[in-house]
Amino acid sequence: MLFNSFIFLFLFLPVTYTVFWLLKSARSRYVWLSLTGYVFYGYWDWRFCFLMAFSTIVSYSAGLGMLKWDADPRKRKLCLVIPVTVDLALLGFFKYANFGLGAFRDAMHAAGLDLTLPHLDIILPVGISFYTFHTISYIVDAYRRQITPTRNFWEFSSYVSLFSQLVAGPIVRFKQVQEDFDGIAHASRTRWLREGLTVFSVGLVEKVVVADTLAAFVNPLLSQWQSASAAALWVAMFGYSFQLYFDFSGYSSMAVGLGYLFGIRIPRNFNSPYKSLDPSEFWRRWHISLSTCMRDYLYIPFGGNRGTTLQVYRNLMLTMLIGGLWHGAGWTFIIWGCYHGVLLSAHRAAGDAWDALPARLRQFGMFFLAMIGWVFFRSDNLTMAGGVLSRMFSGVTGIGVPQEGLSLIALAIAAVWGLFGPNIYDLDYSPKRWKAIAGAVAFGVALALIAGDRTSPFLYFQF
Repeated sequence: MLFNSFIFLFLFLPVTYTVFWLLKSARSRYVWLSLTGYVFYGYWDWRFCFLMAFSTIVSYSAGLGMLKWDADPRKRKLCLVIPVTVDLALLGFFKYANFGLGAFRDAMHAAGLDLTLPHLDIILPVGISFYTFHTISYIVDAYRRQITPTRNFWEFSSYVSLFSQLVAGPIVRFKQVQEDFDGIAHASRTRWLREGLTVFSVGLVEKVVVADTLAAFVNPLLSQWQSASAAALWVAMFGYSFQLYFDFSGYSSMAVGLGYLFGIRIPRNFNSPYKSLDPSEFWRRWHISLSTCMRDYLYIPFGGNRGTTLQVYRNLMLTMLIGGLWHGAGWTFIIWGCYHGVLLSAHRAAGDAWDALPARLRQFGMFFLAMIGWVFFRSDNLTMAGGVLSRMFSGVTGIGVPQEGLSLIALAIAAVWGLFGPNIYDLDYSPKRWKAIAGAVAFGVALALIAGDRTSPFLYFQF
């Protein structure tokens, strides 16, 4: 089920919201959020609900085990290792099995051994990377004693299956929302209502009006990359940089807004990343929930900034490599992650020289570097990535830049908004008539585009 669909906007959300606030007890609200989360998730394929339920039960049981054996280090360690291993095994099978088999087959072929390995008929469950990160972060934080595991199964279930952030994030750690979940019986329906509606509406506009309009010319151009001109590919990648940002930022904004509607404050996931002046700042602003998880669960355990300079570079490269692989089972994602690892390492090595440049030059330079990285992120394979980059920098002729006025207007709006404009957290939520009128008009435009079938699934659903 998509946020940008009529069935969600006019059926699922009104029913879920109305029943939630009619219920009074914490238990009934936990149960209702769990059930609606599974309905939302099962709308794609109900069979994978069992997979999420299994992961939920395993992690919940491990949390109880940590409470029971609080003074027994060995048993507490088992309560960490077993659920994390189970979660990673499930994720590895569904997401990386075919990639691993293919990589092994290619390695054997390079060594002179031709092996016939099967291609498994595996359907990747939507959102498995996100809810797996939720359960793993819960167990790790409990083991580190950063949270006290909940004894209430339905509270934990509603946290894992919360529909607003279930399939594409943000990655919400239990400690970030535990206070709101614990006090859910006493939540105020009106306390965050204005913010919730505003943030959700802005997110809908980001996705439907901006990102999907950009996709209408970006996707056709990139599907013909072999015959596109250099100028067209530069415009396509410029457009894709904003399509991806407003698509994922739009989803995250809608998730945050929906959380507000139910009294749950989901943390921000984007903070105007294209205003970043260097690679480190970019990752403090882009997909914040993932970058902080990579920092806390990968980079710091690897050694972080401790050790020799080479060890720090190693830690950066390993962290970003795994981050790239988390996004997708393909060499393009691995190279994209390593590319950002190189950028982070290069800035660490030559940061003083970079930081001496004018701020606007650093901003545009960082945007350019990020856009080059998006070529790998967007490409179907290494052949496409290499071909697109080659044509971009060769000045070849071919299919030209599209002359569609609406697309070019959307691109201009996206560029100004993304590079210089405010994000949803910079907005003034005070009630004013002109804001209400502008919001209603923008929301109406979004609904009209949805009705015209101009919408598409969120890009991060594939991860």
